[in-house]
Amino acid sequence: MTVSFTPPSAAYVHVPFCRHRCGYCDFPLIAGRDDLIADYLRALRVELSEVSEHPELQTLFFGGGTPTHLSPDQLRRLFSIVYEKFRLADGVEMSVEANPLDLDDATIDVLVEAGVNRVSLGAQSFDLVALSVLERDHQPDDIGDVTHRLREHGITNQAIDLIFGVPGQSLEVWERTLDAAISLEIEHVSTYGLTYEKGTAFWSRRSAGALQPVEEEMERAMYASAMERLSSGGFVHYEISNFARPGYECRHNRVYWQGDEFYGFGPGAARYLSGTRSTAHRSVTNWLKRVLAGESGIAESETLTPEQRAREAVMLGLRQTAGIHLETFERQTGYALPELAPQALDRFLQCGWLVEDNGFVRLTDEGRFLADTVTAEFL
Repeated sequence: MTVSFTPPSAAYVHVPFCRHRCGYCDFPLIAGRDDLIADYLRALRVELSEVSEHPELQTLFFGGGTPTHLSPDQLRRLFSIVYEKFRLADGVEMSVEANPLDLDDATIDVLVEAGVNRVSLGAQSFDLVALSVLERDHQPDDIGDVTHRLREHGITNQAIDLIFGVPGQSLEVWERTLDAAISLEIEHVSTYGLTYEKGTAFWSRRSAGALQPVEEEMERAMYASAMERLSSGGFVHYEISNFARPGYECRHNRVYWQGDEFYGFGPGAARYLSGTRSTAHRSVTNWLKRVLAGESGIAESETLTPEQRAREAVMLGLRQTAGIHLETFERQTGYALPELAPQALDRFLQCGWLVEDNGFVRLTDEGRFLADTVTAEFL
């Protein structure tokens, strides 16, 4: 089957700076090295020089790290560098990740001037104890204060990230956090179970017995509570970890879940261009040295076969609540879904982890708890 690739209309820019690396964080970033920001901006401009013909973007996402850790002048420079190479479509979704404590009026003014219309806050919890365990530097009240300030400046499309399964966190505490998020009248909530990635401080502390993970059944109860409470609060559960008020689903993340192509810039950033997936060097200093020396910042590349693309499409499609439309899937990939894992598909349908309904195959509520197990059978 011949596959044609649509030119990307989405771009991700990784800004790898933070004031502090939280103990659970496994993202490519560097803390306490603001002296490297000027070099980063120079390197980013070099990397962006690869882009030609000024493509038009429908979505643009600045993540990190913490993009708003940059000073207002540095933020202006960041946006200017990106705008030299890309045009923004009418109605573009332009998102920036932010730490609640970074968003003073001067920083918000820069975001508004640049056309940012969506801000994603790393809230993580509304409980003081959980915030302390997670090594977050803001207070619960800071979250509400900054959402109000953003709204006053005209940025009404606001999202927050929340973490459950924090050591010592009870179901009651988690439910209070969910209720606090709903009460803010924000448009989007992402919920993530705490993970212990090798190489992080939390991994070491857990291995030494200094951190006690919550029981699996408790984590499951917390996720179930998120599904129930957020749905009751007017949010649509449109992807395993993501809930949005109608019309406020993250368009940029849908690019990933639909298997569409996208640009990616900065250390650790992924890109998907002309059927090839590439990932930049995760080490900020290594990426800087290579790019500023005129070398490629890419660490790994893989051109996917049609079968690999089909299998990846299963994994991404099942993350979405709507699931996989069987006829569309076969037309786009050249594979019927049962061809890829016939025994596993039958088994998951029979045990109630998957359901086939009106031409779609999707995860059930039970299946969402076991999504990684289900999707692994298709990869």
